[in-house]
This record gives sequence, structure tokens and C-alpha cells, in this order.
Amino acid sequence: MHSLYIGWSDKRRFAFALLAALLVIASSLADAQVARMEILSFQSTTLTDQEFLTNRKEGKPVTLAGELRLPRTGNDKLPLVILLHGSGGISGYVTDWEQDFNTIGVATFVIDSFSARGIANTNNDQSQLGRLAMIVDAYRALELLARHPRIDPARIVLMGFSRGGQAALYASLNRFQRMHGPRAAAFSAYIPFYPDCSTAYFNDTDVADKPIRIFHGSADDYDPVDVCRPYVARLKATGKDAQLTEYAGAGHIFDWQALKTPVKLNKAQTVRHCRLMEVDGGVIVNAGTKQVFTFADPCVEYGPTIAYDEKSSTAARKAVMEFVTGLRPQ
Repeated sequence: MHSLYIGWSDKRRFAFALLAALLVIASSLADAQVARMEILSFQSTTLTDQEFLTNRKEGKPVTLAGELRLPRTGNDKLPLVILLHGSGGISGYVTDWEQDFNTIGVATFVIDSFSARGIANTNNDQSQLGRLAMIVDAYRALELLARHPRIDPARIVLMGFSRGGQAALYASLNRFQRMHGPRAAAFSAYIPFYPDCSTAYFNDTDVADKPIRIFHGSADDYDPVDVCRPYVARLKATGKDAQLTEYAGAGHIFDWQALKTPVKLNKAQTVRHCRLMEVDGGVIVNAGTKQVFTFADPCVEYGPTIAYDEKSSTAARKAVMEFVTGLRPQ
């Protein structure tokens, strides 16, 4: 039988192990330029896309959590970037951006939209969560963080990746903000990375008078950039401050620095060849067949590839950092 007694030598080993662990944590925080971390919970709701589009205010309630990182101590108000993860959940490319922003003195808040909903990822089954649900999460987080004593409510940026990039892009629609957004706060800019632009929503060129900066790769076979080009052109035609930066040869998740070898997601669903549109009643249909869209639609395909591209990642990081630090309260 094993004794539960811990001798002095065991206690010393335990103390040294604990100290080593704390030093590792302290070192990682120092490397990331983080002065304080807070885990904040907030109330959101789970709406289907049709419920969202027909202005239903509440669906199934859910308590979400997010990680706030403050890059320095003090009482000054900091700019903040809210980060929305992709279909795989919070992954290394998200936390890489956290560290990058913190290093230049920008606070970050990463929302976990999946765990509290019992979702591990949506890669192989996108029907687990409506594609617009994360917009509600972003609006609820905005309302929370605009009241935080260390955050400048006039400099809160929304940034998202893939599924989260789609949410970051369409969160800019004035119609959606009127239906689901907070009354006393607004995002100062929108930064979608490789979003899906395949759905035409009603009044989708009526967006906030704030900058929209989309970053995409020409070789993306998950959410192809060619669908985003005409949308950005329509936004520009109405005088909106929308820009699409496209990197030649870059694929999906080109900014994930740890992804040194391309990975083909054989079972992952992609709507790369779907063209969707909203019709009356908040219904999304296949624009070609006019049939109600589901992920069983014949246009849905499988097997996209994700791949890091060092040149594109470096260029995008430089552009985003310059853009965010250049934002001024309006």
C-alpha cells in the first residue's frame, strides 16, 4: 500500500517543481508583454440564422467566457482587439495574434464561442452552429468591454478568422447592429481574415462608416477570395472604407506560424462553390437552385487545405499592426 505521507525531501521536490512552473508562467507572460489577464464571462444567446435574420432577440441562453489580456499596468485606457476564432476553435494562430497585439501595447479579448455550447469544432459539421451566431457573441462582448475601466470604448476593433472572419465582416452591417448590437457602443474597425463572402444578405452594402480591412490569399480553397472581390467592389461603389488585401499564393490560415506543413482536412465542409442569398422570412437559399440551403446541399464540398505562408503572414502582421496603432478615436 502506498503511503500518503510526504517526507521533507518530497516536499522540497514539490516546492521546486511548483516554483519552476510559476517561473515558466511568469516567463511566458513576460514574453507576451502581459501585465494582467482576466477571464470574463458574459451572457449570449444561440440563434439559428433564420432567427437572427428575423430579429429574434433571444434564443437558447448561454454563458460564454473570454480571456482579456492587458499589456501594461496603470489607469490609462487601452485600445482593444476582440478576436473571433475559426471552425477549429481557439488555436495557435489566434494566440499568436494575442501576443503580437500585446507587444505593441494593445489589449486583446479572445471569445470562446464553442465550449459552453458543447462544441469541440465545426470543421466537419458546420450545422452545429448558425453562421451568424458569433456576431451576437461579438456584440455582447463589445457591450461588456466598453464599460471596462482599462478599455477605451472608442478604440475597440473586431477581428476574426475564417468562420470568425465571416462574423467580423458581417457584424459591420447596420441592419444587424440595429437588431442585435448594443446601443451605447460600436466597433471602431473590422478586420476579417479569409472570410466566407458567399452569402448575399439584404442591404449588405449598408455597413458602418468605419474601416473594413479584409486579408485573404489567392490560393485559398476553403473560402476562396474570388467571392470577396465583387463584394468589396460593391462596398467601395457606395463610398465605404473597405479594402481587400490579397496575397498571391497564400492559402487558408496562412498566418498560423506553427503550421509548417500544409494539412488537407479531408472531411471538412466547404461552401467554396456555393452562392447563397437571403430571401423573405430570413431564409438562406442556394442562389442557383432557389432551394433552401443546408449543409447537405450538393454545392457543399469537402477536403480544403490549410497552409502557413511566411511571406504573407509577415506582410499581414505588419499591415494590421500599423492599421490598429494608427486608429484614433472618432
